[in-house]
Amino acid sequence: MIAFDFGPKFSLGEIHVTPGAAAKLLPQDIEDALRRHGRGDWGEVGADGTHANDARVEPAGTLASIYTSCNGVKFYVVTEADRATTTVLLPEEY
Repeated sequence: MIAFDFGPKFSLGEIHVTPGAAAKLLPQDIEDALRRHGRGDWGEVGADGTHANDARVEPAGTLASIYTSCNGVKFYVVTEADRATTTVLLPEEY
């Protein structure tokens, strides 16, 4: 039997959404991105970013994902190394 684990790979901590991201993103886009990020789906970071994030899950390191919303807005999700906070932000707010 194959077991599937679709739960988070790490703690997201306290979630913060910057004012710019809150103004341009739909709540569903944010929720979907947080779910994907927590599961280790890093979105559009590319192969190097994927390998770097995978290596930082354990031991803890800063994790960054890139997504595009349903209305075409590119945004980031960043979890701090201590896993205390995860921030959703626009590239210009980084």
